[in-house]
Amino acid sequence: MKIFVGSDYRGFECKKEILGFLKQKDDAAFDVGAYEYKEGDDFNDPAISVATLVKENPGSMGILVCDSAHGVTMQANRFKGIRAAHCDSAESAVLAREHDDANVLCLSAHFMNKELIQEIINAFLNTSFEPLERRVRRIKRLDERGNYD
Repeated sequence: MKIFVGSDYRGFECKKEILGFLKQKDDAAFDVGAYEYKEGDDFNDPAISVATLVKENPGSMGILVCDSAHGVTMQANRFKGIRAAHCDSAESAVLAREHDDANVLCLSAHFMNKELIQEIINAFLNTSFEPLERRVRRIKRLDERGNYD
């Protein structure tokens, strides 16, 4: 599975740790920016990059990191077919995958420590969607209205 990982400056160090963690697990992890620490850069750019790459690579996943995880979550969810979930526990990551087929995990560099982030990533990547009829129906409705890329 391809995993595209991006962050703004507030998540930059955390993103580097995540990439190292994923490489230890032999996951195909790709850094999609920011590539250098630049104070004050925008969360929008890495979120757009991750969302675009996940859309273009069926079966792939994305991980985004910013200060609170709110900005990257909102930006990624502007893309049709992207279901970005801000998860703050392993349980929330499992539910995001099982119930909502989330394909982008959004994490907070400010409110989480390294161990919790690794636990959440493991839960997210190791949980499959359970395609009950009601869940599939609800997911289809996510892309029914609005302006999407």
